[in-house]
Amino acid sequence: MLVYPETRTQDIRTALLARRDELEAEYTGAVAEMTLAGAVDSGDDVADLGTKAFNREQEFALAVSIRNRMEQVERALERLDAGHYGTCESCRQEIPVARLAAFPSVTLCVGCKSRSESRH
Repeated sequence: MLVYPETRTQDIRTALLARRDELEAEYTGAVAEMTLAGAVDSGDDVADLGTKAFNREQEFALAVSIRNRMEQVERALERLDAGHYGTCESCRQEIPVARLAAFPSVTLCVGCKSRSESRH
């Protein structure tokens, strides 16, 4: 398990909180867009309705993706508080610092992530 000095832990926490705030703003915007795009005009023809339905599906998928990333950041914060940040959830080995720097909310090492993706 990685043990970070308190200043490093605070830096990680600050970065994760900033990322969570960014994602919350993106999510709020995406939900607002879905709400605005959901209006059906009485003059819409079948093609317009199809286009609007397609756009709603795309916006919904975007909102779900943002929500998933927010949950990943929350899990990273929980792991940081519990002292497990930087440890792979699967094999319990240390996640390389370079990987954490690139993806602060990552919970799997490269090997375990590759194995999980190959199963899907």
